[in-house]
Amino acid sequence: MPTVPLQITFRHMPHSDAVETLVRDKVGKLEEFYPALISCRVVIEKEALHHQQGQRFNVRLDIHVPGHEFATTREHHVDFDIAIREAFDVAKRWLEDEVRQQRGDVKLHDTPQRGTVVRLVADERFGFIEKADGGELYFSADNVVDPSFDALEPGMKVQFIEDYGAEEGPQAKRVSVGRHSTG
Repeated sequence: MPTVPLQITFRHMPHSDAVETLVRDKVGKLEEFYPALISCRVVIEKEALHHQQGQRFNVRLDIHVPGHEFATTREHHVDFDIAIREAFDVAKRWLEDEVRQQRGDVKLHDTPQRGTVVRLVADERFGFIEKADGGELYFSADNVVDPSFDALEPGMKVQFIEDYGAEEGPQAKRVSVGRHSTG
């Protein structure tokens, strides 16, 4: 069980001992991984939707560590357990990044990589790049440096920086057909 100050709030739904136990277990695991946690606040909310649309659950997680604060919100249409799990998964990845930064580890994704544009969803302004290892990375039009997003085509060789967004997960940034400076 966690020793860090923990606040759990239920909105528009009754308190549940089972859910509170699940949240306490998840916070305890975060604290085992990162003992410097200062506090954690979890809000579990059931949105009031029209009966034909079903239920939607939001889970907001606020974590305080020395010098930093992290917040994420996850929603799921059917199951608050999934929303809780996803919120804590995002928090753990953030804490892992904090540990790497504190240790001064060099992140591999800071090095420019080469890949191939494999798919574009032009009307929604995003696409996917195949990396050298065969994996794919998402990128949005906002992350295209040169040429413009509209000039990209499947099969084009590009250079990019792999980054990890707290909300989005791994993605390609600074996508270009030219070269990057790493400075």
